Amino acid sequence: MAQFHWPIRVYYEDTDAGGIVYYANYLKFFERARTEWLRSLGIEQDTLLAQGVGFVVRHVVMDNMAAARFNQELLVVSQISTLKAASVVFEQQLYHNEKCLVSVQVKVACVQLDTMKPVAIPADILGELRRAS
Repeated sequence: MAQFHWPIRVYYEDTDAGGIVYYANYLKFFERARTEWLRSLGIEQDTLLAQGVGFVVRHVVMDNMAAARFNQELLVVSQISTLKAASVVFEQQLYHNEKCLVSVQVKVACVQLDTMKPVAIPADILGELRRAS
């Protein structure tokens, strides 16, 4: 299973008053990593939007095992665990110094934006995702 690595630094704005990353911000880190992975494959989400198609998060399972803190350098590791005609399941982990802090499983569905109904992932994008998984 191919992996994509994306570094993230924790900024003050990501933390609560105690300097700990606010839990919802982990989802932003994971979203950025998925977006950058797609970009590295030549898939720009604005191109999809221009076609009236988009990826929306359908389901998330998150396990917070340890806290990230202000100014830490983190690493998001992402891989595709399931790829179907209209959906993708990503497995992602957030590391600090090789210790896994948070892991998520994110199911993303491809939808027609005007109806918000599921639609097949465009063939060229599906091909790139298959090669990356």
